[in-house]
Amino acid sequence: MGIAANTQKLVSSHRLIYLYVSWGFLHMHPNINDSSRCPRSQTDWRAGKTRLMASVFKQVVLLAKAPPFREKLLNLEERLRISIVMALFSSLTPVFIAIICVLIGVILKKTSGEKEKRDIKSKLTSRPWVDEDLKDGTDHPLEEEDADEEWQGLEENVAHVPFTAERYSEAEMIKRSQAFYELLNKRRSVRFLSDEPVPREVIDNVIRTAGTSPSGAHTEPWTFVVVQDPYLKCKIREIVEEEEEINYKKRMGDRWVNDLKRLRTNWIKEYLDTAPYLILIFKQVYGRLPNGKKKTHYYNEISVSIACGILLAALQNAGLYTVTSTPLNCGPQLRVLLQRPANEKLLLLLPVGYPKKDATVPALTRKPLEDIMVVM
Repeated sequence: MGIAANTQKLVSSHRLIYLYVSWGFLHMHPNINDSSRCPRSQTDWRAGKTRLMASVFKQVVLLAKAPPFREKLLNLEERLRISIVMALFSSLTPVFIAIICVLIGVILKKTSGEKEKRDIKSKLTSRPWVDEDLKDGTDHPLEEEDADEEWQGLEENVAHVPFTAERYSEAEMIKRSQAFYELLNKRRSVRFLSDEPVPREVIDNVIRTAGTSPSGAHTEPWTFVVVQDPYLKCKIREIVEEEEEINYKKRMGDRWVNDLKRLRTNWIKEYLDTAPYLILIFKQVYGRLPNGKKKTHYYNEISVSIACGILLAALQNAGLYTVTSTPLNCGPQLRVLLQRPANEKLLLLLPVGYPKKDATVPALTRKPLEDIMVVM
């Protein structure tokens, strides 16, 4: 529409009107190429057409030499260029909009990710199960200078010796496996423990048994701290109860607290200073070489967790009882109290002893075999 309007302003000259009429006659007359309808011969028509085209060309030359017309042509050319640029821009507008949308999306995603990280960080105080002291050792990578050191934890070539094992008959295997199951099926988490003394040799043996656990690259990344001193047991109870009260009231949330109500547990841990022994199991997130450099402890948390399971079985076999306690958010304080090095992180606390005569436990049942085993 803009080009047509500009053209109408330029056709005020009678010469330009003549050109349009003549050109239209030459190219749009219905009889222009039909010799049967034209009264003149085809030859005369061609001659007349040639003369008319020459006349049109002459008028074009005269118009081109006129200054006002040249200026109008230049203005028209400039406007045509602007129209072309605007048309090009219009065609590229969807592309520009798409690019802008992508950039906005990237910015919003980055902002959302940073906000989510801040939210997670701000919620750490309300989620004690992400206690820094309970993270796996893989969160503590070795420094670059230490990683380049030659590992000296084990000999380069370990001698292999013949292995002999005692083999039972099928009947004996079934009998022993059934008896062992029945023994461990009596295991319960007991929170009411007596202060009756327990032979120290029994504690030594059950910890020796736990030390037979497999570990990543045979690094044996565990430390079992046995506490029998009354003062230390009292201090441990103070630290744990102080943190546990905060856990129950602020950190754990309503769902977790409600799930524990049916078990009748709270932040009061009387067994911590009445049990004759407390066993605190620390995982060593890394070891030390003879030259003082750090040594990797592979799968340290899994290795120590397996050792804890064997320890529970050994205690049950010896007729002793315990309750598995994870002293969340107080590991660093207990590590300082017990003078443990920085590479040791508290994993589990076990009060060990005999049950009180009036001890009670929740009436719980265990899942049947078909719910915990899949045979393929």
